[in-house]
Amino acid sequence: MHIVNEIKETIQQALPNAHIIVLDPMEDGIHLEAVVVSSEFEGLSLVKQHQKVMQPLNDHFNRSLHALSLKTLTPEQWEKEKHKYG
Repeated sequence: MHIVNEIKETIQQALPNAHIIVLDPMEDGIHLEAVVVSSEFEGLSLVKQHQKVMQPLNDHFNRSLHALSLKTLTPEQWEKEKHKYG
């Protein structure tokens, strides 16, 4: 399985109702970008939101993933910003 799919699947398992976009802009498989939209982020600080996404990815960082640029959004924030993601 390609790393992009692995990362998306891992996040999806941790946040089952999330909308997730994972990109490999450098096409190197180690520097990825992710946008995660979840109602579970409502009322949480940005740090707590990122922890909910990053903690399940620890194994990936230990094995092969070098960097993940992460953007977390609530559904309300997504509605305002989704035009940026084509």
